Amino acid sequence: MNLSYWEQKTWLNNVDYVVVGSGIVGLNTALHLKIKHPNAKIIILEKGLFPQGASTKNAGFACFGSLSEILKDLESHTESEVLELIEQRYKGLNLLRRTLGDDALCYQQLGGYELFLENDELSFDTCSQKMKEINSLLKPIFKGDVFSNISNHFNFHRIQNQYIRNQFEGQIDTGKMMQALIKKVQELGVIIFNNTKVERYFEHSDKISIQTSHFELSALKLIFTTNGFAKQLINEDVQPARAQVLITKPLKNLQIKGTFHLDCGYYYFRNIDNRILLGGGRNLDIEGETTTELAQTKKIQQSLEKLLTHTILPDTNYEIEQRWSGIMGIGSKKKPIVKQLSEHVYCGVRMGGMGVAIGSLIGEKVSNFFNNSSSFS
Repeated sequence: MNLSYWEQKTWLNNVDYVVVGSGIVGLNTALHLKIKHPNAKIIILEKGLFPQGASTKNAGFACFGSLSEILKDLESHTESEVLELIEQRYKGLNLLRRTLGDDALCYQQLGGYELFLENDELSFDTCSQKMKEINSLLKPIFKGDVFSNISNHFNFHRIQNQYIRNQFEGQIDTGKMMQALIKKVQELGVIIFNNTKVERYFEHSDKISIQTSHFELSALKLIFTTNGFAKQLINEDVQPARAQVLITKPLKNLQIKGTFHLDCGYYYFRNIDNRILLGGGRNLDIEGETTTELAQTKKIQQSLEKLLTHTILPDTNYEIEQRWSGIMGIGSKKKPIVKQLSEHVYCGVRMGGMGVAIGSLIGEKVSNFFNNSSSFS
């Protein structure tokens, strides 16, 4: 790009922090940096027209893990690791609500429900038997019992006669959340460049040079918050995980209210604007869904439609209005990676599909690296 003197001087000179990725973590990193260092010049680089990963493509669950997910995590993580993850998600959701306010989020605490298919009696029985134990573990965080059994009052078909309810789970409007976050950081003076891809960077003793698809610039610090796309630029234990989603046209007299989980969280659905939003099915093709391609596949879309037809809306005529996909960041562990990579480079990645819950807290944690950071200002 052939930049003018004014463009270079106004937007690209004397940059203190460059954040790569304008999703939940990137925006919160910039927000907390600006609060700590109000005179700092902060730029966010986003390769998409909108945040490219999952922040504007997720289902809008204000959740921290279904009972079956927690039990599964306990098989591969220590009890203290699992409790730390859940507490971070809980604190992250509270931070998000304090930062933006419930009205801006359209936050509703309608409760969450875990469903078990009619042929999955063993999983339901295991979760029911472990419920008291898990409630006891979580009580110091939530100050009350999280999980309870409840009858199938939404009249879903081909499932066990009871669900497991999570009284603390809620839902948000993902678009309004991101719109409010973007507005907040821009009002503080943070500059966001969309459709600008970081191609490479070079570290020097006193700064870092960044080459993008449109221009080059230098900064004191470079921060990667690209989550599922992180592997393209940094060498950390984070892999992309695509999540496919569909949404129906508005339905008359829709009685389904809340957030719903199925098959250890691999499927999930909710009500929104008198519609059903349904996503998941990644477990049908883990290898194929380990990709950064924003596309849908016939196999998974058919599984979503089958679930919608036979279980969620069995006696309802519906039409699907939209389909899309988002890219999560996962790894061998669920704990997010928040670290300094070199003298001038940092990262906050691997949200494990819990970006809404944990993203605000991780952004704040990344900003804490720079409590005493120098700046051009």
